[in-house]
Amino acid sequence: MDIELRGVAAAQGWPAPGCRCASCGRLRAAGVRHEPFTAAVDGVALEDLPRTDVPGGYEVLAPGGGRALVAAGPGARPEPSAGVEYEAVLLDLAGSPDHLGYLRHTGAVTPRTRVMAVHLDHRLSSPSELERRMAFWNRSEHGPFRTLLLGGSRSGKSAEAELRLAACSDVLYIATGPVRDDDPEWADRVAAHRLRRPAWWRTAETTELAGALASATGPVLVDGIGTWLAAAMSETDAWEEPSRVEPLVDALVAAWRGTAARVVAVSDEVGLSLVPTTVSGRAFRDVLGRANQRLAAESEEAALVVAGRVTELR
Repeated sequence: MDIELRGVAAAQGWPAPGCRCASCGRLRAAGVRHEPFTAAVDGVALEDLPRTDVPGGYEVLAPGGGRALVAAGPGARPEPSAGVEYEAVLLDLAGSPDHLGYLRHTGAVTPRTRVMAVHLDHRLSSPSELERRMAFWNRSEHGPFRTLLLGGSRSGKSAEAELRLAACSDVLYIATGPVRDDDPEWADRVAAHRLRRPAWWRTAETTELAGALASATGPVLVDGIGTWLAAAMSETDAWEEPSRVEPLVDALVAAWRGTAARVVAVSDEVGLSLVPTTVSGRAFRDVLGRANQRLAAESEEAALVVAGRVTELR
């Protein structure tokens, strides 16, 4: 199936007429415009092909017999027909990358399926941001492949971690933070994270992180290393004697190095703030800082997230 995209943007094009957002402004300044979505399959215009409507979009039958699934517009999540493996899918990946994960989860999208992003608009900061995302959405779900994401509080590091694995068919989410019924604010944070994750992801709430990494094979998201370390320091009574937690840190680094999984882990960048005023605070900062260095050294990718923007660390 040969697909020619003659336009990739949403109905108003990108940049949208009169829009003053930063995304549209960047494209105007660069003299770039993306026309509304239209395509040809095997030389035949998309609108001239046999079409079957499905919820959220439609299927088209190519002249050579292959089938493609097409999103109807921005925000649309086309449902696959039962038992069909598509040769191509043209999806709103700017708004719903997890729908690609759903289609992979159901078997409608396979490693042989061509995946294309359409209905693009200013939900993306730039075309280069789409290219960055497509690189990890098209990456193999098999490991070993390790990514460490660092950032401060409310930096967007957890959202970036989820975005990197959004298109995977099955993800094990390892939550290392405690479940605390006596802290409504913490419970609200946990609930928000759960609602943001796709329904087909599996969740394990555990601090046995080394064992989980040793046994995992598919995509894994760890959130996060900082809460794991806090639990480990309490378990080993290491707040005043940090050396007591080092064997657990050593075991974690060894499991990270030896895992067969594709892992994305979130950790706190603790070296940019004021020196903690307490012994326990300084101990936590120092141990976590060294652990971050060791995990980054064993990672294929590491990045720093600041104000929702990502800087790859080379």
